Amino acid sequence: MLQEVGRAVKERLGADRFAVPKSREWAYGWPMRAHPIDRPADLDVVRESYDRVADNYADMVVTTGIGDIRRDPWLKASIDAFADTVRGLGPVLDVGCGPGTVTAYLAERGLDVSGVDLSPRMIENARRLHPECRFAVASATELDLGEASLGGVLGWWSLFNLPRDVLPQVLALFAHALKPGGHLITATHVGDEDAVRTEAYGGVPVRWTTHKWRPEQLVNLIEQAGLNPVAELRLPPTEYSGPGLVVMAKRPE
Repeated sequence: MLQEVGRAVKERLGADRFAVPKSREWAYGWPMRAHPIDRPADLDVVRESYDRVADNYADMVVTTGIGDIRRDPWLKASIDAFADTVRGLGPVLDVGCGPGTVTAYLAERGLDVSGVDLSPRMIENARRLHPECRFAVASATELDLGEASLGGVLGWWSLFNLPRDVLPQVLALFAHALKPGGHLITATHVGDEDAVRTEAYGGVPVRWTTHKWRPEQLVNLIEQAGLNPVAELRLPPTEYSGPGLVVMAKRPE
């Protein structure tokens, strides 16, 4: 049954980009890697937490504008620059897309974009809110991406739950998947600590860790993955979160 679901997802998102042997294991409708990235010990707990907050978060996107880049000129400018840069380079993958806000924005701008998220409930909301877009359930650690198969990858406020020893592996996967000249854009929380969160988005009980990074640390990880940083934006604290960082990087041609 899982293989049937997986084949349907591949048909929607483009089978050629994510081709794997028929014997490969499947997870939540997405092909898993032949040599898996280390599985975070708290992956299931984090997935369940995002399932619990998914409906509240999707409602807040609509009612308060949280997560809507159109309401923040600097974030919108960052995504616009990314879109202009990767246009025509090939498919774009939004990893950790949540309810699909940025995925839909990029689709409106004419990009061939798909979104994935580890939370099935987030993906249900994304499909409900943006039925014209393509979405599937998968963690960043579960993707099987062909070499040089993507023009762009986003990790837009979606990679901070990855443990510190796992994030470099995921960034290396993204670098592997980008075409020469393709770009990664990522945004995250700035700091030194690993902050455990126990409630979110309207007081819903959750359990996840926000691994914060100093700008120079994240940029160094991106460089070690084989990408060349081309732009960096540092953001002050807001009513919703602390200081943030946006980095765009390019796979060398």
